[in-house]
Amino acid sequence: MPEGSRSATAAASAADDASANGEEDDNEEPEEDDLPDDGGTRHDAADAGVAGDRGWFGEEVWGASARHRGAVADPAKLGRFALPPLATERDLAGWLGIPLTRLRWYTHDRPADTIWHYVRYAVPKRSGGERVILAPKRELKALQRKILRGLLAHVPAAPAAHGFVPGRSILSNARAHVGRQVVLKLDLKDFFPSVTYPRVRGLFIALGYSFAVASALALLCTEYERVPAVLDGTARYVSTGPRYLVQGAPTSPALANLVAWRLDRRLSGLAARRGFAYTRYADDLTFSSDSPESANDLRRVVQRIVAEEQFVVNTAKTRLARRSARQTVTGLVVNDGISTPRQLRRRMRAILHNAQATGLAVQNRENRRSFRAYLQGVIAFVHAANPRHASLLQKELRSVRDNAIEPPRS
Repeated sequence: MPEGSRSATAAASAADDASANGEEDDNEEPEEDDLPDDGGTRHDAADAGVAGDRGWFGEEVWGASARHRGAVADPAKLGRFALPPLATERDLAGWLGIPLTRLRWYTHDRPADTIWHYVRYAVPKRSGGERVILAPKRELKALQRKILRGLLAHVPAAPAAHGFVPGRSILSNARAHVGRQVVLKLDLKDFFPSVTYPRVRGLFIALGYSFAVASALALLCTEYERVPAVLDGTARYVSTGPRYLVQGAPTSPALANLVAWRLDRRLSGLAARRGFAYTRYADDLTFSSDSPESANDLRRVVQRIVAEEQFVVNTAKTRLARRSARQTVTGLVVNDGISTPRQLRRRMRAILHNAQATGLAVQNRENRRSFRAYLQGVIAFVHAANPRHASLLQKELRSVRDNAIEPPRS
């Protein structure tokens, strides 16, 4: 499967694993000292005495421009996409279905905290190294899903974006590049970590929310990478960098797409002017054309635009494929129509054939946690290009056991 698809699957799998474990409950209760002090106003459990929205959200989330700090709710902007009309933090807390004090507990930034609302997983990358998954605990995950479904889902992604967009897929992403003379692929390095807290807060302000509501929403949807440490005799989780969109949060893909909206618009315009098609699937950028001689010049301009939009091209993963070679887009072959790589299908058939005698467990040479689920995912990938090929593989998978049947002992 393509790298972007694998990372999304890994994040979703880790997040679901976290929700299934009892230790992942957000059942901590804030101490009195954990509640933010807003200009001398103390908030009790009944939300009494709360006077106005905050202008300060913690130790490391400062640096907003005067224009952003002065942002107020804009009903006209919110109305463009029928977004929830949340004018104050109290409105946001009510919409989320939690007390205002609990919202403020979640959204008071502490770079060193005794509580962490995430569970950290490290998933090995096929190319080496590891991918860090931060899976939110149960209550925070529920809040993020509310934000995703009730707010972010109302805002359309750019037409060029195909990853994590309803009605679009790796198939729609690849279809635009079928039968072209040249396919140019670029990869955005550290795509989610590039979308930091200030960028997310700016997005919510641009959608029409006030500084306080936008800040709280951004804090709910971003997090630090943290390490355990003992400070002044107390065990804490200490931040090691800026807050950013983490893999594992339900809101991260949609927010990344919206923050990249201007990048997609600029690259779509560039491609159209130069006779190229352009699509993006998560961190994979793809351009195709029937003019191979202009591809290298296009690549240089694309790298400049990406840098101006505060992203980084991973030059080690840049690929230029002519029609005489195999051209793949998000794992699908696009030279003539759309198909999955022949080697992938052969490997799947070999695994399933051997598993008829040995059982699936013996064929799990990469020690995947759920090998059958992994094979189901590969078959779903094949189905996107050719349902007939997938149905044959699915039939074989249903007929094999996880473990071989031992012959009766004499």
